[in-house]
Amino acid sequence: MRVLVTGAAGFLGSHLAERFLQEGHEVIGLDNFVTGSRDNSVILEAFEGFRLIEHDISKPIYLDEDLDGVLHFASPASPVDYLEIPIQTLKVGSLGTHNALGIALAKGARFLLASTSEVYGDPLVHPQTETYWGNVNPIGVRGCYDEAKRFGEAMTMAYHRHHGVDTRIVRIFNTYGPRMRPGDGRVVSNFIVQALRGDALSVYGDGSQTRSFCYVDDEVDGIYRLFDSDRSEPTNIGNPNEFTIRELAQIVLEETGSESAIESLPLPEDDPRVRRPDISVARQVLGWEPTVEIQEGIRRTLPFFERELARHDARARTI
Repeated sequence: MRVLVTGAAGFLGSHLAERFLQEGHEVIGLDNFVTGSRDNSVILEAFEGFRLIEHDISKPIYLDEDLDGVLHFASPASPVDYLEIPIQTLKVGSLGTHNALGIALAKGARFLLASTSEVYGDPLVHPQTETYWGNVNPIGVRGCYDEAKRFGEAMTMAYHRHHGVDTRIVRIFNTYGPRMRPGDGRVVSNFIVQALRGDALSVYGDGSQTRSFCYVDDEVDGIYRLFDSDRSEPTNIGNPNEFTIRELAQIVLEETGSESAIESLPLPEDDPRVRRPDISVARQVLGWEPTVEIQEGIRRTLPFFERELARHDARARTI
């Protein structure tokens, strides 16, 4: 196959593009590097079947090549990013999704939208099933991301029903692993960087809010299987093992051997209290479930952050 992956230089997009390349497919990667990494594109460029286009998918683009798939992963995905660039976040979720769907329609290609567990907002149903419509504050500070993804889902299903585009929607739950940006503001990367530096781990609120963390290899495998399936409805892909944020902090401290303290900070606005996927559909339809436990995933992730921090410190010494 030949597929287009938007956001191919991002954390999850680069891992997904790499999976397709490893399976022997060609990948056209598209990224504007607002939150993507040049280092990630270098990893992909080592594959003969990869080509990079630097472009903002929120703006139209024409491709000469035939395509078998379009996977739309372009979007800021951490609060630090989408709170800083809320309008760009809304644009890539609306205009970007529209443009990516237009490419899929023109090429007769299968389309996969990277949606998110944030479409469930601060959920009143726990765990979250795909049939739950969510509890989102559309005008809150997180609305730029949540509503962009909800709109993207609606646009995707409209193209599926009206134009007959072969679509997939993956609702991604908290994912972590190598290639996360050390300063991206996500809780796993925050805790690891703080622990390695000996800084206090920042826990917002009392730390009793819960999340479910999926190692990136598991997440990508689920997404790859979904793309290869016949399911057009939204599908949860995440790890159903649920931890409080304070429990995660303790796990990071144990795995790093850090003696860092834990400090409590005010809880951000509209921060969800609970988050855990019901993955019954993924188990039954895709034959998928995660295999990497949180402790093992943290161990696999640590060497990447140790290298990144060492590189950052080396650069700082030369300035």
